[in-house]
Amino acid sequence: MHRMTLGNFELTVLSDGVYRMDGGAMFGVIPKTMWEKRIKPDEHNNIPLALNSLLIRTGDQNILVETGIGNKLSEKSQAIYQNQSLLMKSFEDAGVAPDEIDIVINTHLHFDHCGWNTYYKDGKPMPTFPRAKYYVQQGELRHAHEQHERDRVSYMTDNYDPLVNSGQMQLLKGDAEIAPGISVKVYPGHTRDLQAVIIRSGAEVAAYPSDLVSDAKHLDPTWVLGYDLYPLESIANKHRFYDVAIPENWVVVFTHDHELPWAHLEIGEKGRPVARPIRRKVV
Repeated sequence: MHRMTLGNFELTVLSDGVYRMDGGAMFGVIPKTMWEKRIKPDEHNNIPLALNSLLIRTGDQNILVETGIGNKLSEKSQAIYQNQSLLMKSFEDAGVAPDEIDIVINTHLHFDHCGWNTYYKDGKPMPTFPRAKYYVQQGELRHAHEQHERDRVSYMTDNYDPLVNSGQMQLLKGDAEIAPGISVKVYPGHTRDLQAVIIRSGAEVAAYPSDLVSDAKHLDPTWVLGYDLYPLESIANKHRFYDVAIPENWVVVFTHDHELPWAHLEIGEKGRPVARPIRRKVV
């Protein structure tokens, strides 16, 4: 359990476990001889990825960023991804119950980021967080409904349509403040409407950039995911993110890093962003 204070807020990294993805797909055009120096693939060329959610306790509200893969995958998909569905166990370890969550923010609607939005009860998808308002970009939902042949495999309608239809999911149109100190900013690239979550309390700032900067192994601006729909925009928006996050010393929370859930960033000796351990008391 990774926990820290940020101003008057408390941040806790929760986990839905680790899953496996093809290393080549995760590193796109970067040659394997380069990326395998950062993370070793198995005999099937798969690498481990974390499913890190972020619990923000503001004192007034409990806010959850991302909900992992969940427990609704088919047996075939479970065999492929080898996911663990541990988020509810992580909730227990953190001493919080699903009905204590006031807000859920999905950075986008790929199945590995919103799976625990719902769970099946008697074969019907039900909200895992019954009191919460859920937030996502309207454009992301529109794209999910297109079911484009390029990426329809990444979307599961039971993760979000029931919440949209009931009015529990709120659709945003660009950058927005969700709650005092909690805002979202759109960074196109991975998808057209991917949103990062920015957390501000006092003079301190943390960010959850999601698949814009999925882990510490993808910090180089040009090391973008093979899954990115708009890779040139990913590069430009990584620079845009670093231009603020690095000089302002933001805490950056990584959505898929199974070794380093969060870090500060700085420009290294070779002129590229590198992760720097957080020098504060972390529980």
